[in-house]
This record gives sequence, structure tokens and C-alpha cells, in this order.
Amino acid sequence: MTSTSQHYSRTAQMLHWLMAVIFIAAWLIGFYSGNFLSYDVDGSFKGQVISLHKNIATTIIFLVLIRLFWRYTHPVPPLPDTMSPLMKVLAHLGHLALYLMLLALPITGCLFSWSAGHPAPVLYLFEIPRLVQDNPELLAMVKPVHIYLSWFAGFLVIGHFAAALKHHFIDQDHVLRSMTRQEK
Repeated sequence: MTSTSQHYSRTAQMLHWLMAVIFIAAWLIGFYSGNFLSYDVDGSFKGQVISLHKNIATTIIFLVLIRLFWRYTHPVPPLPDTMSPLMKVLAHLGHLALYLMLLALPITGCLFSWSAGHPAPVLYLFEIPRLVQDNPELLAMVKPVHIYLSWFAGFLVIGHFAAALKHHFIDQDHVLRSMTRQEK
């Protein structure tokens, strides 16, 4: 689908910013609990922080599916004509990588949690049904994958943010405004 609008729909904008806030919060909480807390010293507090991380991060699975459906059924604004064909391809690949990370991170997080014998809760409301039981071998594989993916996703988000600022302040095109404003 092509679009003549220079702006994303209000729903697409809300999903984008909601997911950005959730991802950044979950990433920071996960980073904090993984690097600054210890079960030996912080005991149950670390468990509470990890539980908060999981309850927030698992919502991304549902939101990204809604967002992908919305994007598939609603046209997106065209990239500026001033962008080279290579830059347009790189922009599309960057967005694809972000969507893949937004799926891979919570999925590996659930596998990490389940294989360690813990639930995968969603907003303190319910748990995602376990697909695996306690499994130390799987845990040994999925834990580092989840951690490395989180670093890669963090760098992708920083790159996405930097590209948006470049479009706004250097290129002075409509790319950032397309996600913050509506047609008049």
C-alpha cells in the first residue's frame, strides 16, 4: 500500500510511543537488575525488580502483533524523495530489525524465565502459558541469547533515535514529524 499522507495514523503513533516507553523502561529495569543487583545481597528486592521487568516486557509481544497488523492494513507515509535509494533500503532494513528484536526479546525472555522454572507474567494480570518446563540446558543457551539480543536491540533503538533526530535537525524533512503530528 502507498500513502499520500505525510503522517502516520494516530493509532500507529500511539502504538509507536507506547512501545517505545515500554521497551526503554523494560530495558533499563533489566539492565539494572542484571548488573547492579545480586540475590546474595539484595535478595527478594532483585526478584521484585525482575518480576517488574517481566510484567512490563511481556506486553511487547501483544503490542508488536497489533502494530504489525495495523501497519499491514494501513499505509505508511512515504520516505522523503531526498533520501537516496540505498538510504531508503537501510531505513526499511532498520525497521525490520527493530520489529524482529521486539519479537525476539520477549520470546527469549519467556524461554529464559520458563527454563529457569519461573512464570512469564503480563502486567500482573495473567501468565503466558508455559511452553517449556525447567530446563537447565535450554537456560544455558537462551540466557546469553536474551542478553546479547537486548544489547543489539538497545543499539538499534539508539540508532533509530539518532536517525530521527538527523532527519529533523539536519535533513529538515518530515520523517520525525510524521510520528508526532497529524494532518491539518
